[in-house]
Amino acid sequence: MGEKTKEQASMVRDLTSGSVTKQILIFAMPLFVANALQAIYNLVDMVVVGQVIGGTGMSAVSIGGDVLHLLTFLAMGFASAGQVIISQYVGARKHHLISKMIGTMFTFLFAISIIMSVSCYLLRYQILNILNTPSESYTYTMDYMVICIFGLIFIYGYNIVSAILRGMGDSRRPFVFIAIAAVINTLLDIFFVAFCHMGVAGAALATVIGQGASFVISIFYLYRRKEEFGFDFKRESFRISGEVLKPLLVLGIPMAIQSAAINISKIVLTAWINAEGVVYSALAGIYNKSALMMGIVSNSFTTAGSSMTGQSIGAEKYDRVPRILQVVLTIGLAITIVVSVMLYCFPDVVCSMFTSDRDVLAKASLVVMPVILNFFGCATRSGAFSLINGSGNSRLNLLVALIDGVIGRIGLAALLGFVLNWRSAGFWYGDAVAGFAPILIGTVFFLSGRWRKGAQ
Repeated sequence: MGEKTKEQASMVRDLTSGSVTKQILIFAMPLFVANALQAIYNLVDMVVVGQVIGGTGMSAVSIGGDVLHLLTFLAMGFASAGQVIISQYVGARKHHLISKMIGTMFTFLFAISIIMSVSCYLLRYQILNILNTPSESYTYTMDYMVICIFGLIFIYGYNIVSAILRGMGDSRRPFVFIAIAAVINTLLDIFFVAFCHMGVAGAALATVIGQGASFVISIFYLYRRKEEFGFDFKRESFRISGEVLKPLLVLGIPMAIQSAAINISKIVLTAWINAEGVVYSALAGIYNKSALMMGIVSNSFTTAGSSMTGQSIGAEKYDRVPRILQVVLTIGLAITIVVSVMLYCFPDVVCSMFTSDRDVLAKASLVVMPVILNFFGCATRSGAFSLINGSGNSRLNLLVALIDGVIGRIGLAALLGFVLNWRSAGFWYGDAVAGFAPILIGTVFFLSGRWRKGAQ
């Protein structure tokens, strides 16, 4: 068991003592603001393109964005796993393993990002055809997707740096990095699309430039503070260590499968909805971006809860865990109620933010209740995943992935959309209802007490 240096001590934040509510809020608020900015960041492309180009542009951003999110499933899964493992190393005082995990994550995930980008580019036509991309938005979608996939390495890089910092208890720097990306993306979106008339390609280019700037700055910060992380950025530091790769794979693969299963289910639903025409494809964009906005915000509390749970379990302070979950759930539900009331009372105002296309707005009411239902699913998931991810239980993550991502979303959507003939509305309701599976599984896991055993 390694002792931490003075430099490392200045970076590591102990989340195993003190007021749980205070710790959650202090840790989560920078994440909350950062994720709110990221939600805006993801909405900007849709809003600017929707206002300037209309429904066909919204369809392109919606489909291209879904493909991009699918390609990030490995980054999300392994970065989340790395964060949990680092937090457990911190709680158990195993600081000598942190630098090995940093180097392993960089090399492993960068290699994956390159493979994913090249593969997606080679299969770009097949991907759009499988998704039933409407002919009216096909060219726009291709432009958006191709430009974004070449910025995939920046998304992977940002997730690595953020996982390292959050695992060590630092949530402020990731907020700064994503804030920079959000501001750059917003300004360039308006400039490229509205003033330079570059269309959907301009929106994609703005996104990639924003992501690139965020990643470069985050790497520069990590390099400037390398002594405090115990990572010297020399070539040999990037060697993959079998000692930490094994736990990263054991936990990361189920987490990646979970992320992939949810994203694949959304891709399947997107393909079904696209077959209904460009108007419904644009509506899917409103549903997905609204759901993503709340999902990203609730993820801030999931991240805080996971880090606190991981450190508490690593330090064998099990009595703190129930209180952590209670606080995460309470805050998540309170935010959800406020946002849902606003959407229910002013649906036209919210939907008109995305587009002025009359055909799309005429049917926008179809997505209001599914979006609200999805919001509540996001709030309850934050509590469940704080426990599941924080405990490092890989088997349970895999179970949630299969039930939530595949059986639940695709199964319920098919039942409501095809069997009951609700069509697009059924697809959205099925997706939203399936989002409650994690809280059911997480509750059983909590009551069983098996989370006290740590990583499985």
